[in-house]
Amino acid sequence: SIGYIMKIFSEVSDEFIEEYYKQISQNVKKIRIQKQKTQEEVALAMGFTTATFYTNAESYKRGKHFNLEHLIKLSKILNVPLHKFFET
Repeated sequence: SIGYIMKIFSEVSDEFIEEYYKQISQNVKKIRIQKQKTQEEVALAMGFTTATFYTNAESYKRGKHFNLEHLIKLSKILNVPLHKFFET
């Protein structure tokens, strides 16, 4: 029912979502380091002209975070399955 769906949606707080963004950022960083790639190398491979956005998203600074398109690109660049970014 719509009431049930609304209840579930209301339980997904901004803090809950923020924790997921932080976990994803930490996983991206951990995998990048394991693959021995610099932030700049990965940022350029993703199509960014500088590493600024990438650096902020990887450290979850200034509210910057990776979106699905970014994660798909990172999956290819770092040669890891997409689900690895979501592991806790």
